[in-house]
Amino acid sequence: MMIINPFYLLIILSLTLHGDSINGGFTEDHANHEKEKYNKKYNDPWSTYKLLIEDAVKNYKPCHVEDCYLLQRRSDFRYWVNNGGIKESDFLHARDYKLGTHYQIINHTLYRQEKCTFPARCEGNEYFISKLLSQLPDMEFIVNTFDWSKVPKHGRNSPVFSFSKSNTDRDILYPAWTFWKGGPAITTYPTGIGRWDLHIEKLNKAEKEFPWEKKEDIGFFRGSRTSSERDPLILLSRELPSLIDAAYTKNQAWRSEKDTLNQPPAIEVSFEEHCKYKYLFNFRGVAASFRYKHLFLCKSLVFHVGDDWVEFFYGAMEPWVHFIPVSTNLADARDLLDFVKENDDIAQEIAERGYLFIKEHLRMADIQSYWLKILKRYSNLMKWAPKMNETLNRIG
Repeated sequence: MMIINPFYLLIILSLTLHGDSINGGFTEDHANHEKEKYNKKYNDPWSTYKLLIEDAVKNYKPCHVEDCYLLQRRSDFRYWVNNGGIKESDFLHARDYKLGTHYQIINHTLYRQEKCTFPARCEGNEYFISKLLSQLPDMEFIVNTFDWSKVPKHGRNSPVFSFSKSNTDRDILYPAWTFWKGGPAITTYPTGIGRWDLHIEKLNKAEKEFPWEKKEDIGFFRGSRTSSERDPLILLSRELPSLIDAAYTKNQAWRSEKDTLNQPPAIEVSFEEHCKYKYLFNFRGVAASFRYKHLFLCKSLVFHVGDDWVEFFYGAMEPWVHFIPVSTNLADARDLLDFVKENDDIAQEIAERGYLFIKEHLRMADIQSYWLKILKRYSNLMKWAPKMNETLNRIG
């Protein structure tokens, strides 16, 4: 049996339907549409990515300022909503097993246990909480300031606030202390990255200094080897330095070049210097990466690797709409870089959408608002009336 090439069938169809006459319900417009679909499917090597982006943008519903992160809060509190509220016994379990720092708000005054494992982190959180005291009732809660979450879904359902978690955890997300203070202390930020408001100002200047057309058409990453998951990108950079510039820097655990994949450690790079490059890679660290939000303000295209760990704002951002998703094993990294380099207009549009989301929905006012909403929701679910704990110290 003779097989006819589908391309010739398309030509025959186009010739048959040429003109304005209707033939079996088809018109010239329909033929042209079929031809366009054929070309898109068979002649464009990037059609898969383009269709993913087209569908994602079409289905994306921009959030409103007031409810941008509502779905995340609902998810975080769902267990207690469905199980009659937060019981004092579950709270006491979290407190007694030292899953975080114990706080009380009594008569609009903030109190905290004497020992804070990470003083700068506690101070960063207390900056926001202290501004809300007049709006909050008497309550007590546990805030985890470690890098990892504390409440796996299969364990005891203790109410603990954490800055990051995986999809196997039940922690209640809160905006990380680094919006005000603390965070990784490196050469470029010796006291920790902190002060999101100041970074916004600096990065707004940097992105204007390096608009899209002046950025280097290359992928970029600088960071320490907190996980071997980053190794493939470093090795790809060594193989194809014209495609990506990726290298390991020192961290506090660095002992030898073995810790930087057998090469001397690279010099650390400020967030502002990241704005020189079109494509910026983000990886998780021990938990979610603190750098993530900063990268978008460069108006560069963010390549976000994996989806294991999140902060409170991640869920409101969509892959292909605001960033390029990359598989954890980085098997698609080279292909994705080739795609954006050959489709510059599409890449710039995604970068612009990511920039606008962070600029419009992750302001300091949004951080303050999120703290207020989660503390009010928590207090409404509490099933006990807290009594003043005399061992706690007044804050402020």
